[in-house]
Amino acid sequence: MKHFLHFICFFAFFGFSQEHIDATVIDSTEITLDHLIAIDNFGITYFAHQNVFYKKTPENKLSYNNLQLGPLYSADAFNPLKINLFYKDFNTVIILDNRMAEIFKIDFNSVSPYKNVSHVSTGFDNSIWIFNQDLQKLELFDYKNNSTRAQTAPVQSPVLDLKSNYNYCWLLTQNYLYVYNYFGSLVHKTKNTGFTSIDVSGENLVFKQNNSLFFLKADSITPQEIKIPHLSIKGFSLTNETLYIYDSETLYKLQLKIL
Repeated sequence: MKHFLHFICFFAFFGFSQEHIDATVIDSTEITLDHLIAIDNFGITYFAHQNVFYKKTPENKLSYNNLQLGPLYSADAFNPLKINLFYKDFNTVIILDNRMAEIFKIDFNSVSPYKNVSHVSTGFDNSIWIFNQDLQKLELFDYKNNSTRAQTAPVQSPVLDLKSNYNYCWLLTQNYLYVYNYFGSLVHKTKNTGFTSIDVSGENLVFKQNNSLFFLKADSITPQEIKIPHLSIKGFSLTNETLYIYDSETLYKLQLKIL
């Protein structure tokens, strides 16, 4: 019943305008970065700057750089023990441990059959979700066994974002939001009415549309626009009921007032 209600809320979210929720700034930090990746429950910040991936803790800052693979396209730190970095130009994923040491390299140019990958996110166990551009399919790829555990039906519109946890994977395309379970089965498909990116914390979701953010609480059918201060949203991250927004100069920590 829990998950049934959870996915009903997608229909309500994309179909109706709901009351807003307030967000209060409780902290701010000046920082220079290109991409805000994530901030976890312990205040560890993952971000990228000038093609270097950083893990910043209250005590120190660790980094990883791989100049041979070109620009860092995306990163996913959902599992801090198996962080994945995607170098799109070289069709390659690097898996890091919590000390930022390389533990696995996946070169999709050498995988048979060849996979032309556009988006990557974390899967369960030794797997990652990948979007195969040539097939226009989402795949759950086991990088230890070099095999595809699950594969979806083709999607018909450009992919904008990909996020996942151990239970679900959210594929945001220009036309639809697709929600899959960890077996690769389609759970829900909803028309996209202008959202361009997404973040996930547990079963809670935040969507970005232009310079606005929308929050959808797990098991709720009342999605709400987040009323934030006048900030330019270059990056955002959700951790439980705490929202982080980066505006090109400052990282703001906001408490969501969720009833």
